[in-house]
Parts: sequence; C-alpha cells; structure tokens
Amino acid sequence: MTIARHDDDVTVGRYVAAIATRLNARVTEVSAAIRLALEEDIADLRGDPRTADLLGASVEANVDTLLHALRHDIPVDGIQAPSAAVEYARRLAQQGVPSNALVRAYRLGQRRMTEMVFAELHEMAIPAQDRVTAIERISAILFDYIDRITEQIVVIYDDERERWVENRNSLRTLRIRELLTTRKPVDADAASTAIRYPLRWHHVALVLWYPAAEDDEIPRLQQFVRELAQALGTEAPALFVATEPACCWAWLPYRTDPADPARRIRAFAAARSGSPGIAIGPAGPGIDGFRTSHRHAERAQGVALVRGLPEPIVAASDAGLSTAALLGGDLAETRDWVREVLGNLASDTENDERLRETLRVFLRTGSSFKAAAGELDLHFNSVKYRVGRAIARRGRPITEDRLDVELALLVCHWYGRAVLPDGP
Repeated sequence: MTIARHDDDVTVGRYVAAIATRLNARVTEVSAAIRLALEEDIADLRGDPRTADLLGASVEANVDTLLHALRHDIPVDGIQAPSAAVEYARRLAQQGVPSNALVRAYRLGQRRMTEMVFAELHEMAIPAQDRVTAIERISAILFDYIDRITEQIVVIYDDERERWVENRNSLRTLRIRELLTTRKPVDADAASTAIRYPLRWHHVALVLWYPAAEDDEIPRLQQFVRELAQALGTEAPALFVATEPACCWAWLPYRTDPADPARRIRAFAAARSGSPGIAIGPAGPGIDGFRTSHRHAERAQGVALVRGLPEPIVAASDAGLSTAALLGGDLAETRDWVREVLGNLASDTENDERLRETLRVFLRTGSSFKAAAGELDLHFNSVKYRVGRAIARRGRPITEDRLDVELALLVCHWYGRAVLPDGP
C-alpha cells in the first residue's frame, strides 16, 4: 500500500509538472493576463508608465518562480520574493499606495492563476482521481507560495514606507527651517508646494512640549495637534515638525484672520487630561506671519520654561509676555537690573511677591486703587496699604522712574524666582 501511494504521488507529481510546463511555455501571456486583471480590479495599481511596467515585471517574476517550483517540486518555504516583486513593493511604498492594495493584488493573482491551472487541467487527459489530487496539490502550493511571498513583501513595504516617510519629513523639516531663517526672497507658491502647507493663508504658530517626558512623545503630540486643528476648524491640515523627542512646532492654517485663537486653544487643552505645554504665537498672514508667529511662540515658550510651570499654556498675546521675553534675554543681567530698580522689593519671599503683584496691577490700571481692587478682588484699603508697603520696601518713590518700575514688575510677574536676586 505504501508503494502504491508512492507511485500515485509520482504520477500526480508528473501531472503537476506537466501543467506547469504548459503554462511556462506561454509565461508572458499568462503574466500579461494576470497584470491586466489586477489593473482592472485595483484602481490604486493604475500608476505611471514606469510603475505599470514594474508591475508587469513583478507579476512575471512571481509567475516564473511559482511555475519553477511546481515543475521541479521545490518547497516554497525556502523561496524568497523575486527582486522585481521587491522593487515593485518599494515603489508603491514611496508613492503612498496603501499596503492592502498590494496584498489584494497577490490574492487576486492567486485566483487568476488558479483559473488558468483549471483550464489546463480540462485540456489534459487525466484520470478523475488524479485530477482531484493534482488540483489539491497545486492549490496548496499556490496558497503557500502567496502566503509566504505576501508576508515578505509586506515587511519590505513597511520598512520602505517608514524609511521614505522619515526621509521626506527630514527634507520637509529642513525646508521649513530654511524658510524661518532665510533673508532671501521666497516664492510663496513654490515653498507651499515643497512643504505641503498653504503659506499665503493666515497662521497661528504653536510650540508644544511635555515638560517632564522621558520617552518619545512625538506620536502623542501629533495626535494632539491633529485633534486641535479639527476642533478649531482649520481649513487645511496643521503643519507639524518634530524638534525633540518630547517637543514640536506646529502651525494652524486659516484662510482669514481667526478670532481669538488663544482662547479657543486654551479651552480645548483644558477639556483634555494630559495636555502638553503650549506656547501660542499671534495670528499673522503670509510668509511674514508664518515666521513672526513662530518667533513669538518660541519666546513665549522660553518664558514658560524659565518659570518652570508644570503644564503651562502661554500666549504671546498675554499682557506683557512679549515684552518680558525681550527683557529676559540675559537672565543674569536682568536679575541685576531688577535688584537695582526694585531694591528690597525684589526679595524672594511670599510677602514681597504679593506686594509686587499689587503694585504691578495698580500701575497698570492707571494708578487707580479702585480698579486694582476690582481686578485683585481686594478691598480698596487693602490695595492702598500694599502699594504703600511696596514703595517702602523699594526704598524710594516711583515718580521719577515709573516706567522702569513697571517693566521690572512685569519681568518678575512672568519669570518669577528666576529674575530675583535670591532666585536660582
């Protein structure tokens, strides 16, 4: 009985080899028929002429490899994807064709190949039992081949797609950095095409970061920016640039000047847990607005980082922040200047902090005790007392250098201990 089964296997093997030989004799015709079926059924594969030719080469290479395995009874578990098939997968990855289109192509190719095998079987005089066994064997080999090659091709596709996207993003980032720093005239339309972002529109620049992050937070930041843009109703996707593992730049595009974007960004972030730190630039049009908004957002972030707030959300439009950012360019010099202007009022104590804030609001509201009391939610007499104590702590009146005093208080308000003589 064992010998009989062996003889049957040999006989069926000969039929399988004969079918493969008949198909191999017209391998070009078979491959062309499969390619045509794929292009008709899968719209994503109807690419440019060069890619279409590569599809033909991939199909023919796969058909030739498969028929070779059938003719010579070669186990498919040792077969590697043909070079033409590998190159075609890489080309689709570079063009952004979905990987499921590539996988579907192999499945449809398997079906079309099976149909042609059956057609050959009908043309050959094969006993019924051997015919069934031959069909089973060829179907199993076809399935195993497609399964193995598809697995290899998907890995190649994913690797190439990741590499290509990384390279493209690196080039895009380089162009964005050049756009921010160049002094040469820039063609807005050409630059928009290069970075895939509408530079002629209005822009709100953001710097986002996770202050205490130790891991790569870029995917999390990307998701946050994407959802923020959707919530704020931008008319094109936000521009995203990763700068560090836990920090990024972003721009929100609008066709017209957006109304109070900082307020809406704050509301969005407040409604979510785990929001990043956000520095918000002012809205501005065109390339100049793109640059200016980003520059202000970076300065605002600088203030927030020096202050050390755990989850800061700051905007360049916040009262006095942009001025404080300019004054805080050299913190050592700023600290000495603050001490010269404020005297003992610059001490790093809770009491002096309350006195500084009261005096700041008092001066900002036009030296009105009533207005300051309303803003600080204090009694009129409390404000008057604190203002008097602040001037006494300073050690001299504020009549002759009021502007210096206001600016020094503004710097203290935004930078905190970093600009106080006893600070870090």
